[in-house]
Amino acid sequence: MTLVSAVVGALIATASAVLLDRTRWRRERDDRLLAARRVLYGDYLTGLSEARNAFRGLARDTDMAPADRARAARESFAPCYGVRYQMSITAAPGVLAASEEAFRRLRDVRDLAASGTRSDDEAYAEGRTAYEAALARLRDAMRRDLGAEPARFQ
Repeated sequence: MTLVSAVVGALIATASAVLLDRTRWRRERDDRLLAARRVLYGDYLTGLSEARNAFRGLARDTDMAPADRARAARESFAPCYGVRYQMSITAAPGVLAASEEAFRRLRDVRDLAASGTRSDDEAYAEGRTAYEAALARLRDAMRRDLGAEPARFQ
C-alpha cells in the first residue's frame, strides 16, 4: 500500500509540474505575442503617418513637376508595404481588416497627391477624411487587441 501511495503521489506531482509548466509557457508565449504586436502596430502607424505627412506636403507644393510629384508620392508610400505584409501574418483578424482599410484609403490619398490634386481641393479633403476615419477605426482595433480601451480624440 505504501508503494502504491508513493507512486500515485509521484504521478500527481509530475502531472502538476507539467500542467504548471504548460500554463507558464502559454502565458509567456501570449506575452511575447502581445509585445511583438505592440511594436508592429506602432511601426505601422508610424509608417502611415510619415507617408500621410509627405502627401500633405505634395498637395501643398505648387511648383513640383508632375513626374517628380508622382515619384515622390510612390517613394513616400513604399515603406508601408513591408509593414503591411508583417501585419498580414501577425495582427489579430480585426486589426488586419482595419489595417487594410486604412492602407487602401491612404493609397487613395497618395494617388490624389501624385496626380497633382491640391490640398484645398474637395476631392483631396474627402480622401483625407476617409483616411482619417479608417485610421481611427484601426487605432481602436489595435487598442482593443492590446487590451486597452479605445481612445477618443477630440
